[in-house]
Amino acid sequence: PTQCDNWVRTSNGGHFASPNYPNMYPPNQECIYILEAAPRQRIELTFDEAYYIEPSFECRFDHLEVRDGPFGFSPLINRYCGLKSPALIRSTGRFMWIKFTSDEELEGKGFQAKYSFIPDPDFTYLGGILNPIPDCQFELSGADGIVRSSQVEQEGKTKPGQAVDCIWTIKATPNAKIYLRFLDYQMEHSNECKRNFVAVYDGSSSIENLKAKFCSTVANDVMLQTGTGVVRMWADEGSRLSRFRMLFTSFVDPPCSGNTYFCHSNMCINNSLVCNGIQNCAYPWDENHCREKKKTGLFEQITKTHGTIIGITSGIVLVLLIISILVQVKQPRKKVMACKTAFNKTGFQEVFDPPHYELFSLRDKEISADLADLSEELENYQKMRRPSTASRCIHDHHCGSQASNIKQSRTNLSSMELPFHNDFAQPQPMK
Repeated sequence: PTQCDNWVRTSNGGHFASPNYPNMYPPNQECIYILEAAPRQRIELTFDEAYYIEPSFECRFDHLEVRDGPFGFSPLINRYCGLKSPALIRSTGRFMWIKFTSDEELEGKGFQAKYSFIPDPDFTYLGGILNPIPDCQFELSGADGIVRSSQVEQEGKTKPGQAVDCIWTIKATPNAKIYLRFLDYQMEHSNECKRNFVAVYDGSSSIENLKAKFCSTVANDVMLQTGTGVVRMWADEGSRLSRFRMLFTSFVDPPCSGNTYFCHSNMCINNSLVCNGIQNCAYPWDENHCREKKKTGLFEQITKTHGTIIGITSGIVLVLLIISILVQVKQPRKKVMACKTAFNKTGFQEVFDPPHYELFSLRDKEISADLADLSEELENYQKMRRPSTASRCIHDHHCGSQASNIKQSRTNLSSMELPFHNDFAQPQPMK
């Protein structure tokens, strides 16, 4: 919070005033004071008589705003302006939030306020149970980050069964604004804003800086105009299952400088957010245009250690591949040799040799039968003549002539047998 001028604090209270009091306060001022009492105490606020703040209808211009609680969205007590100092103001708890605002014209003397602590009437007996407001606040900053409701339970900010009232303050990078995008959002009691909601403030937690408030089933993205964002989550005792998760991104208005990336949506983000796997732009240009870069940059990310491991692994795989090929080449040869020893050529020839067909006509069959009878008769005749021819050879010495005749007859017989063996030749005419 922005604090203007001096602020005195003591154990019993203190005082504060508008800038330059009792002189004229400057224009365009915003001063915030947060008063905190001890447990079991409340706060009383009084003003000096020398008081002047530019009067206006409903105090829309220069004014003093007082809230009953520690936040800018705490219940409003009242707004004060004009010539008359406000009456005594008393809190219902141990916190009070005060803001002084001035516009660009018509300044006044301002105010001086004193505050003191009084006992809380709710604790009239000793040993009463203290119920201080839980300190459920978180701060985030940088180029981007995640705001998540699960942080409340993880850090034990509230106990089980208690209501959740937490705020997250987001600070952008210098001279930048904030873009908020919901990644996860669920209200246990939809459309019941009194039971659970998520509110977004632009600049501070003041009620007039409320940018958006979500309590239905859908939450839209929010583009803030300042570098400070405040996110508040409220969930009563019966809405503890309400949750949200939000991405914040710091951006600047175009034209984009050398270390920023143009998102095509009137925003420039830091180059470190491009191709980081998260959509930081309002449209996913920062992730879509980097797919080619990711593919080409794959080998550049391989270090020497990675290269050594890949080389050794490739060598082992290559050796195993060669061994498997040699085993596969040798194994079939052994099988073939074993098969050759037990190979039955006769059976193989009977199966694979084509059958032999004798091609001849019915007339050839009759002639072949007659020739067979004739050759039989000739053989019988030769057997009968052998004894007589041999005896005559011995006495008459005609073996040579007889032998030649016998040979000639045998030659004629063989020539007569040729047409029988030749299936395609024409048989010789009978003599």
